[in-house]
Amino acid sequence: MILVINLNVSLDKRYELVDFAKGKIVRAKSVDNTPGGKGIHVANVDTILGEETVVTGFLGGKTGEYVAGKLCDYGIEGDFVRVAGETRSCLALLTEDGAQTEILEPGPEVSREEIKKFRQKYAELLAKADIVVASGSVPRGVPVDFYAELIEEAHRAGKKFLLDTSGDLLARGIAAQPDFIKPNQDEIEALRGYRLQCEEDFVREIRHFLDAGIEMAAISLGSRGSLVGVKDAVYRVTVPEVDCQNPVGSGDSYVAGIAAGLSRNLPAQEILRLGAACGTANALEAESGFVRKGVVEKLLAQIAVEKIA
Repeated sequence: MILVINLNVSLDKRYELVDFAKGKIVRAKSVDNTPGGKGIHVANVDTILGEETVVTGFLGGKTGEYVAGKLCDYGIEGDFVRVAGETRSCLALLTEDGAQTEILEPGPEVSREEIKKFRQKYAELLAKADIVVASGSVPRGVPVDFYAELIEEAHRAGKKFLLDTSGDLLARGIAAQPDFIKPNQDEIEALRGYRLQCEEDFVREIRHFLDAGIEMAAISLGSRGSLVGVKDAVYRVTVPEVDCQNPVGSGDSYVAGIAAGLSRNLPAQEILRLGAACGTANALEAESGFVRKGVVEKLLAQIAVEKIA
């Protein structure tokens, strides 16, 4: 089983507008409400791929009830801790000129007792899981070393842990040696305090992560694919050119593919191929964190994986 942790779940509200101007009444052409959060995207894609998947985290209020209902509609199995606060909403305002403005609520403040309940829930679910994926930010009240503690608990239980977050959460998490990370260039530069200017710089940083005990470290190159270190090797993963409809959620879909590959005990290069195929398949869809299984399967043959170091 793949256990996905999404602590700061959201209700994503997508408004299509002709234009947007401050201080004016703006009428939407359409509105779309979907469960949101990086982990929700991961769980959705892994469910589509046919993997036994459970997503957990915090849900609260009427918004949380709505999100839980939508997850059920999508066929995603959720097992959440209910909190006193209200699950956040995140608004995306899309105008006809192609611009997108986002308004992100901070989310509920979680109490110590609610965190304690989550740790109990995590222990129960961890016993059934083979792979753990933690994605995204955390709500207020959750300590910055929380992911690091979850990583250590997973490793004590002999389970693999994939971490996709940023900032101090990432820095503390790296120290706990997760089995997979995928920092982008900005995040690595923030961690290291210097700029990365060429492929050799990326390879060097990947080597640093591998030497620090992280089994797999990926750096996205956007439409050019990615560089990925696995144990003692570094690979260049190249994806085909596609008609991108919406890149949002492609990184989460990539993580879902990696988790599925690990769950299936695929060889390293096939794991990377599946991750890249899922990320690319998501970009072909208007919906974030969604792929079509048949499209993923067709893309697999178009992904090139080359060992470069």
